This record gives sequence, structure tokens and C-alpha cells, in this order.
Amino acid sequence: MRPDRLADAVSSLMSEEDLERYESEIELALVHEYRAVVPLFAYVVETERRFYLANTVDVTVRSDASPACVEVVLTDAWVWDMYRPARFVPSVRILTFRDVNIERLPDKDQ
Repeated sequence: MRPDRLADAVSSLMSEEDLERYESEIELALVHEYRAVVPLFAYVVETERRFYLANTVDVTVRSDASPACVEVVLTDAWVWDMYRPARFVPSVRILTFRDVNIERLPDKDQ
């Protein structure tokens, strides 16, 4: 079932208040999961669409296009997405013309 049809089907069975409460519970569970897994990763990567944790980050600026395109390849990653059933992924490839923020997390020993 397509996500928009699934959302329509769910909203017809739930009141708007029930749906908001359900989404709040999912988001709170995601926050708890994030706090539990963040020590396992070395980098935080933020794009305009997603938030990732990863252990390896490779960045390539593709200046042959106008405007320049940024390619970011993550390995051993976790994706912040409350609708994704599996948030741990072996690799992610991001192509964007927008800003990408990459931060190295403090060493686990500190």
C-alpha cells in the first residue's frame, strides 16, 4: 500500500488527536533509540532532509555540474526516520546541492 493511502486509511480509523499521540510516542521512542545508539558512531551528518549517524564519511564535491553537487557516502549508518522500520543500514549515498553538516563526535574514551 502506498504511504499516502496508508496514512488515509489510518486517519479514517483514528481521530486526529489519536494520530498526534501515536506520532508523539513514535518520536519519543526514536529519541530514546538515538541516545542509546549514538555512542556506537563517530560522525553526525545532517542534510536538509535527514539526520544520520555513521562510522565512516566520504565527501566528494562534484564541480562539473552547475551548481556544484555534493556526494556523501556513509558506511555503518543509522538514519533518523520515524517511519523507517530498519534504521541501521550498511551504507548510504547522499547527493545534494544544499548544505551538508558533518561533525565528528567526541571519542568514546573522553
